[in-house]
Amino acid sequence: MTAMTDMTRRAVLSTAAAAGVLARAPAGPASAAAPPTGKQAPGFYRYKVGDIEVTVVTDGANTFPIPDRFVLNASKEEVSAALAAAHRDKDKLTIPYSPIVLNTGGKLVVIDTGQGEAAFERTKGAAGQFQRNLAAAGLDRSAVDIVVISHFHGDHVNGLLMADNKPAFPNAEVLVPKTEWAFWTDDSEMSRAPAGRMQDLFRNNRRVFDALSRKVTPYDWGKEVAPGVTAVATVGHTPGHTSYVVASGSDRVYVQSDVTNIPVLFARHPGWHAGFDQDPKLAEETRRKVYDMLVAEKLPIQGFHYPFPGLAHLEKTAEGYREIPAAWNPVL
Repeated sequence: MTAMTDMTRRAVLSTAAAAGVLARAPAGPASAAAPPTGKQAPGFYRYKVGDIEVTVVTDGANTFPIPDRFVLNASKEEVSAALAAAHRDKDKLTIPYSPIVLNTGGKLVVIDTGQGEAAFERTKGAAGQFQRNLAAAGLDRSAVDIVVISHFHGDHVNGLLMADNKPAFPNAEVLVPKTEWAFWTDDSEMSRAPAGRMQDLFRNNRRVFDALSRKVTPYDWGKEVAPGVTAVATVGHTPGHTSYVVASGSDRVYVQSDVTNIPVLFARHPGWHAGFDQDPKLAEETRRKVYDMLVAEKLPIQGFHYPFPGLAHLEKTAEGYREIPAAWNPVL
């Protein structure tokens, strides 16, 4: 023990002496730190579902103070506590937007389109990034064959247009849920819509689809809307809200659209009702049914408002569900 103590003492003294020598050594030329770049890298991520190549292309995210009625049946304090428990800013919400692009081998398919190019300037580049990141991913918007829309909220349809209101995907067929199309184009429904957000949504949808001369193809649930992509009714968030099962061979992924908004609130607390849900009770029933199925079938989920790139697995908890982000894969 004494020998070991002496060795330790000698080591400490030697280290201290060396440090003293270095401290007295003349200073050489200083190396300047590299200037900060001040910007992120382009945001896209790829994975495979069988033979289908999936590219998640971020449209960015919006961060804002928690509104009083973001969750209709929980207090702002409860929402803050849930955010803090998930290691988020307890006073702010960050909502990401993650459209996806499918290369089926024969078709290039976009599912949902983000906030749109006009949002890029308005948000100082925080959102409206889809077209820039699409180009960075090597994908030409003119080469897109099909655009599939899940529902008619602005963060899903506004990206159908460029900032000059010209079509963002000039050669694509635009597919929309038949029930959703019927609701938002119904003049009587528009006349009955309460003032504020609902009237704004009706006006925005008329703006977007009128700019496309209403050249859309309505689709039914339970059918393929593109090769390997089956539309599934997940109503409540809107009357025609739709999700998708993307399948190739034995592989599948469930593209959930807005079955939940950010998962740390609405997956972990599935009984919470989002202010964005048109029929909150029905949205909750849909959420629980879909998530129970995903857990039982061990089916991976692609979430539009999940943290980028939005691919995850779900597990059941005592309170609800917990999302487990899929591991990043450096190869396809």
